[in-house]
Amino acid sequence: MQLLLNISRRKKRSSAFSSAKVSSLDEISIFTEEEDLPISKVFDIIHEKGNGGPAIDYKSDPERLKAWFAEILPRYNKEKVYVSDIKKVAHWYNILHQLNLLVKEEPEKPAEPAEPETKEASGTKKSGKKKSPAKKETEPGKKTEPGKKAGTAEKSKPASRKKPSKPAAK
Repeated sequence: MQLLLNISRRKKRSSAFSSAKVSSLDEISIFTEEEDLPISKVFDIIHEKGNGGPAIDYKSDPERLKAWFAEILPRYNKEKVYVSDIKKVAHWYNILHQLNLLVKEEPEKPAEPAEPETKEASGTKKSGKKKSPAKKETEPGKKTEPGKKAGTAEKSKPASRKKPSKPAAK
């Protein structure tokens, strides 16, 4: 079961059971002649072409909606994208715009090359990366077991629950 929160001003919660089909906006895309375009990029295009203003009213005439969408995405697949889909895009965009929840889709940056090491005046090397905080040692010479935090005491089990250790095989 998923819990859904209404993003409008009304604080309303509802449940979505596994039998209901629920999709997040990240999972939705629009068919184009080349490739599917994520809805977030479609929203970015609407925002740019509309100069940051609201989209067309989703209750507009179907021919007017098609003309508006063709202006936004000239190469959308007219056989697979229905007027009902265009209405949803316009409606969702206007809701997000009204609530100031539109976020610009940032292109992924290629991996940055590692920063070269520089020498300070004292003669020690210093890399451009931040150091991670030092780990605490429990006692000198003792190592912690994987999955256990350093500096935490292990609780001993009651004597009645301890299993006798087996002698080592020769």
